Amino acid sequence: MTFRIKRLALLISLPVLLTVTGMTGLAVLISTAQAQPAEQNEGEVLYWYDPMYPQQRFDAPGPSPFMDMDLVPRYADEGGDGASMVIDPSVMQNLGMRITSVTRESISQTVEAVGTLTFDERDVAIVQARSGGFVEKVYDRAPEDVITKNAPLADLFVPEWSAAQEEYLALRGINEPQLLAAARHRLRLAGVPSDVIAELERSGKAKSTWTITSPIGGVLRSLDVREGMTLATGASLARINGLENVWLEVAVPEAQVANLKVGQTIEARLPAYPGDSLEGSIEAILPQANLDSRTVRVRIELPNPDQRLHPGMTADVTLIRDTDEALVVPTEALIRTGRRTLVMLAEGEGKFRPVEVQAGRETEGKTEVLAGLEEGQQVVASGQFLLDSEASLRGLTAQQDQSTQTTGTALHEAEGTIVSLEDDMVGLSHGPFKTLNMPGMTMAFPVTDKSLLEGLTEGDRVRVGVSESDEGLVIEQIEQLGGQP
Repeated sequence: MTFRIKRLALLISLPVLLTVTGMTGLAVLISTAQAQPAEQNEGEVLYWYDPMYPQQRFDAPGPSPFMDMDLVPRYADEGGDGASMVIDPSVMQNLGMRITSVTRESISQTVEAVGTLTFDERDVAIVQARSGGFVEKVYDRAPEDVITKNAPLADLFVPEWSAAQEEYLALRGINEPQLLAAARHRLRLAGVPSDVIAELERSGKAKSTWTITSPIGGVLRSLDVREGMTLATGASLARINGLENVWLEVAVPEAQVANLKVGQTIEARLPAYPGDSLEGSIEAILPQANLDSRTVRVRIELPNPDQRLHPGMTADVTLIRDTDEALVVPTEALIRTGRRTLVMLAEGEGKFRPVEVQAGRETEGKTEVLAGLEEGQQVVASGQFLLDSEASLRGLTAQQDQSTQTTGTALHEAEGTIVSLEDDMVGLSHGPFKTLNMPGMTMAFPVTDKSLLEGLTEGDRVRVGVSESDEGLVIEQIEQLGGQP
């Protein structure tokens, strides 16, 4: 059995060792892994590495700069080309590995959310007092009553209107058209409604009271009049909301808003009417997000001809994006590290390598791949986590497509003193990285470019900028401050 197969077997047996023997089992596993290179002393060595820090490679054996252990050799006959690895078919079978193809399929983004019915705030009528007066009678109405158009609300006595009407009738009797027109204009300026003026001209009798009515049918949201009240000009008397349409407002997680658009089809199901479903379309994606729930509200307008939909009801909403073609893999094939997403690419003849991908929409157990893979390639859909662990032990790094790379990564800064320099590694006695909540200590860091170390010597005082990666902290910037501590 080769070193490669033994290590995979150890990975498989790790949960058993931990369960049976606790920390003793873990110590046995580590000591066994360290003892394996001694057994395999033949073959070409590609490089040496520390299994606890596998991304760093060394050209010669020796003690690890990271841990109290010796470097482990990576042999050419272990399979792979330094960026990939070869797994024996029998091991693949024992692991239950399943390989699937990258395909292009028609997918649609489905988002499930909860919505609430509200009033249509465009269908609103406000009733106000046109002139100052007194409330003589309030009809039998109360807030939340459903009323019809022209339903009476209250009777008002407006002294200014009474005087203006009497003046108009007096001038009509002397047959002075110009004066009569002026008197009629004064009625309009006093706020007398046109229908009251028409009734005055038709009957020839002045009215002492004015009955205010609802201009639309709907719900009486407020009624702010009582008998005997004195009203000022412009005082608000009532507010009526129409019920011909209602709004359905849906709280959508902000991470999924980019998949929605105005006009998109929705399906709503109300607990009040089980078995029934309503269809509509997105009318607006509201501009303000909710900071507490991290959601954005989406508005749908629903017709309500029979008034079955009551504002305040809840609804389960399915928002469906238009179907389009996309490159997809099974969602279970993705390895999410928290900082990036990987797949294990199968290259044939038992060869595998990790590849970084950019994941998109997820639907029906499949995930869209925006970058990193091509149609027809094959990935591991089952057993890929053990392969990823083996790749980490071997120091393999994931291939990264240029389109998946991000720029502008924030650097974390600290000052320290160089205690050692070796190849592209810097031993640094540093102060705290405040943005990482990391205390000061002495440790070794890799650098992204060896040219950063030019002109530096042990004992130099430096300021470094590091970035986080899956393998640890890496120095991207280094500035010499002087040799003194």
